[in-house]
Amino acid sequence: MMFGISNSNNKSINSKPDSPIESSKHILSLYISFRYKMETKMVVEKADQTVFEGNSGGYYGWSNSKVPLLSELNLGAGKLLLHPLAFALPLYTDSNKICFVLEGTITFGLVTPNCPEEKVLLIKKGDAVPISLGVVAWWFNGGETDAVILILGDTIKAQVPGQFKLFVATGVQGLLAGFQTDFVSKTFGLDKKESENIVNSQQGALLVKLDHGIRFPQPSKDTKDKLYANIEDPSGAVVVKGGGYVNFLLEQKLPMLSEVGLSAKFLKLEGNATLAPSYVADGSVEISYVSKGRGRIKVVGSEGKPALESKLEEGDLFIVPQFFASSAIADDCGIELFAVFTSSKPVFAQLAGNTSVWNALSPVVLQVALNVTPETEQLFKSKNSESIIIVPPST
Repeated sequence: MMFGISNSNNKSINSKPDSPIESSKHILSLYISFRYKMETKMVVEKADQTVFEGNSGGYYGWSNSKVPLLSELNLGAGKLLLHPLAFALPLYTDSNKICFVLEGTITFGLVTPNCPEEKVLLIKKGDAVPISLGVVAWWFNGGETDAVILILGDTIKAQVPGQFKLFVATGVQGLLAGFQTDFVSKTFGLDKKESENIVNSQQGALLVKLDHGIRFPQPSKDTKDKLYANIEDPSGAVVVKGGGYVNFLLEQKLPMLSEVGLSAKFLKLEGNATLAPSYVADGSVEISYVSKGRGRIKVVGSEGKPALESKLEEGDLFIVPQFFASSAIADDCGIELFAVFTSSKPVFAQLAGNTSVWNALSPVVLQVALNVTPETEQLFKSKNSESIIIVPPST
């Protein structure tokens, strides 16, 4: 390929691709994008699975059939609804995850394998709690309103890629019920009546509703910023006046994230504000959930056209595959979303602003790459001279 560089200041730098290059470009594009075409459709979907539902609340998920990228990229998503006085029986899962409190205040317990000490947390809206696979957890809503917990994570070691498997310790579908009274009596030195009482007294499954007056343990000391952190708090976030803010939760702030290999983001865009295009340069995958508002999402891959272009509204889930770039625009009402990345210290690369590739490229390289005049190159670079992460609506 040859480039003709004009000596004139008012002519563009012209490039003329030849046919072999065009052919190679087409083949390469087909090869790179094959994985995400046809058999793996990129979609925006609401939860379509009811795993459990009762008078105490419910647990809901996203199926691989509706969101194929879940199984393809080893991601999982679920949503736990706790009505007042609802108790989620102690359980562990086969996946690392981050739990976000979308609504309410919850008493939450953690027991790490082979650790004799239970950690008890009192978490509220905006708090994010990483939970490693195999760690036993329970939840109790002692408030007067519903509590909702969003669960996002990876399923690399899961029995079924794309799905969180719940292993409940007690209840009719619990581990003790599976071992039955004969094994329980021999293991714990109980007689038949005692073992039947241990195994069969709890007739609930996953969620049960408790009576008033049960006193749960007080929260453990010194757990905030060690076991959990608030990600909605704008202090420490990137705040743009009139545009919104974005807050990242990485292992530098919450070292516990290094154990689960995940990190998180909370984004709030004011009405008609834009999240500038960016991608994750270390190959991490992003899974996002819209917690409030409406807007639009555009995800671009290697073909020079949108791989996903869709409206967004509360309850929607979408995935940005590794190295794909994305951008979002809020509707008049604004939009809020939570996201999880499959790395505890992802590397974010901006495609706008003073840290973008456009600002870093030398003038002649940018001029050639865009095939524009020097004046246009200078104009474009001048628009990238400051930080551009969130763009307020134009006035």
